[in-house]
Amino acid sequence: MIGKLKGLVDAFGDDHVLIDVNGVCYEAHCSAKTLAALPRVGEAAVVFIEMLVREDMIRLYGFSSETEKAWFNLLMTVQGVGARVALAILSALTPSELSSSIALQDKAMVGRASGVGPKLAVRIVTELKGKVPAIGAIDAGTLGLQAALGEGVAASNVTDAVSALTNLGYSSAQASAAVARVVGREGDDTATEKLIRLGLRELSS
Repeated sequence: MIGKLKGLVDAFGDDHVLIDVNGVCYEAHCSAKTLAALPRVGEAAVVFIEMLVREDMIRLYGFSSETEKAWFNLLMTVQGVGARVALAILSALTPSELSSSIALQDKAMVGRASGVGPKLAVRIVTELKGKVPAIGAIDAGTLGLQAALGEGVAASNVTDAVSALTNLGYSSAQASAAVARVVGREGDDTATEKLIRLGLRELSS
């Protein structure tokens, strides 16, 4: 099994990269975000690999981090999500945004990905609830608050502050993460107005 490639970027395709490892080029299919994060042709790169083996095919999938790789495998546990759809989701959302979407049960955010219809989006946020990878790119305090929001059990001052920030144009993931950081510093009994003011400061920093 191949778990990671270290080599030089040889070429890019629409949905893949060629990594030259000591003269042998490996083709790794990647999300748009991973492709954008890779260095230019001829420069050194490290790509985390998931190798899928089927009767008629062996294909490598490449990721910029172990977190993205973990999400790829987790997404494919959902019925109707294959490698292509999993990569499409990871092209549309960062691991942190995906963690937030699951915690908040935000099917609309997941539905932004190409090939993910309303029914599949609902299935993804429902089946993956509480299954964020252990190496997820979001801290436990933020995830806990977002889960409380998604389940409708967060305190009113917190929900009101998050609602106010989303009404100002921030995504639910951004707003809840900012409020969570404020709550972590100031306490969960902080007045709504203060949560909004400090949350805006977090978002603008």
